[in-house]
Amino acid sequence: MRQRLLPWCVWVIVILAGAPAFAEQAVVAVAANFIPPFREIASEFEKSTGHQLQVAGGSSGSFYTQIKNGAPFDVFFSADRERPKLLEDEGFGVKYSRFTYAIGRLVLWSSNASLIKGEETLRSKQFKRLAIANPKTAPYGVAAMQTMQKLELWDSLQPHIVMGESIGQTMGFIESGNAQLGFVALSQVMDAKFKGKGSRWEVPTNLHESIKQDVILLTKGKENPAAKALLEFIGGPQAKAIIERFGYELK
Repeated sequence: MRQRLLPWCVWVIVILAGAPAFAEQAVVAVAANFIPPFREIASEFEKSTGHQLQVAGGSSGSFYTQIKNGAPFDVFFSADRERPKLLEDEGFGVKYSRFTYAIGRLVLWSSNASLIKGEETLRSKQFKRLAIANPKTAPYGVAAMQTMQKLELWDSLQPHIVMGESIGQTMGFIESGNAQLGFVALSQVMDAKFKGKGSRWEVPTNLHESIKQDVILLTKGKENPAAKALLEFIGGPQAKAIIERFGYELK
């Protein structure tokens, strides 16, 4: 009997030795622009720690409202610095947990490989629809608006503009052909689904305010080991390498 049980006992010991003693789960709100790299980061995090993540993607403005209304998120990756700071000041975020995890890049992108030639494409107005994220809810929408204002094109392009509630929906407009081009995040264009496709113009950073993106531990997650481990992981070399590969700058 001992000989028959021994292999089973050894197998159990191996499995337990490879698992974390206290694996937990965290619910994470992630700005739509950061979803492409976060898929890889989440996978590496789960492999390294054994913790599990539930991830929701959307606009930073919408998440801010949801968190204030009691949404059960433990961590918030915003596309700006303003909303995490407000959540911290208003008691929804843990003080001193907030930091800049990435600096985003804005691009003008089209699925048409020959459409975009640079800012002159905007001036030509040889298109019906130009997609941007809603500046009221999405920081990349603010950057797009600032770019067009700096180029003195904001007013003249109004008849062509269609707005998505998030940068993810904005990309959907372009991908579906409902808009011929649009302002999106470089990280979206670097995603495997779109990499090397279409045409793009990387918007010079002097045409808009810096897109500094902050993460914050929310009060609902302050005692959650998985949430705290995720913040530590984001500051580590594995996550930073992925973030840079998707076109972000690091602070």
